[in-house]
Amino acid sequence: MRRRGASRLAMAALLGVNLVLPTRPGPATAAGFVEAYPVMAAAMRAAGPPYADWAADGRRFLLFDARGDGRAVEVLGDLATADRIAVLVPGVGSTLADFDRGLGGVARRAPAVQAGQLYRELRATDPAARVAVLAWLGYDPPDGVLTAAGGVSARRGAAGLATLLRELAGRRPAATITLVGHSYGALVVALAAADAPSQVTDVVSLGGVGAGVQRADDLPGGRRFWAAEAPTDWIRRVPPVRLPGLGFGRRPGDPAFGARPLPVGGVAGHDGYLAPGSAALVAVGAIVLGSVDVDRIGDAR
Repeated sequence: MRRRGASRLAMAALLGVNLVLPTRPGPATAAGFVEAYPVMAAAMRAAGPPYADWAADGRRFLLFDARGDGRAVEVLGDLATADRIAVLVPGVGSTLADFDRGLGGVARRAPAVQAGQLYRELRATDPAARVAVLAWLGYDPPDGVLTAAGGVSARRGAAGLATLLRELAGRRPAATITLVGHSYGALVVALAAADAPSQVTDVVSLGGVGAGVQRADDLPGGRRFWAAEAPTDWIRRVPPVRLPGLGFGRRPGDPAFGARPLPVGGVAGHDGYLAPGSAALVAVGAIVLGSVDVDRIGDAR
């Protein structure tokens, strides 16, 4: 806890003195469509454990690359027939090694676990719905909070994500797509949404560090922008700095940003937004399904 607190204070100091540390190079890799499944399964088998076990279990990936910190895009549900698609983008520190187990061995931080929780929520809410959830680690996030002060990784990630979104829109033109970004991933989805196809109807920030603009109305495309920020989330202490090459502006969870608020009952800390029993999980599921009056979702906040 002391080290984590020190890191957060260090990030605030970093922003305050206008110091930008370099982010690691590594272009965002575009994912393909379902034809990629057997190719990725073969790559997982060749990579050995634990990835070979993923292939043996029948898990389906649009992208798998074990080089460096790794890339992975897992699909839950039938992407070839889905008319409701959610793309979940994780944040700082996410690597292939932690894709299943979570950063620091904390399962609730794992992209695969979070995507699974959202998929189960969708299936429980509407078993007949044709849905798919993508756990999208298709970029190289910053290693930690100190290297997350700039947006280089986010811009690279957004470029790769935008390529995937165009592919999805071309293959499933009647589908609606919801982008869900956690922490630094919220910046990635906001940037990708700026040039996304019309099938992307909603953008969701969960404990987001920023969106690259000062207000939700500044985002192009006229998409609905939602934000959840729990009272116990340390992200609230990140200053709303936006300078050339530094900072991301107001946090989406700041009321002054103007995002549509999501309920945060039952959310603990920075990583609990998609935990079972949280109000945010239920609300995100409702947005993906388009099954409620979206103007009333935030009433239970």
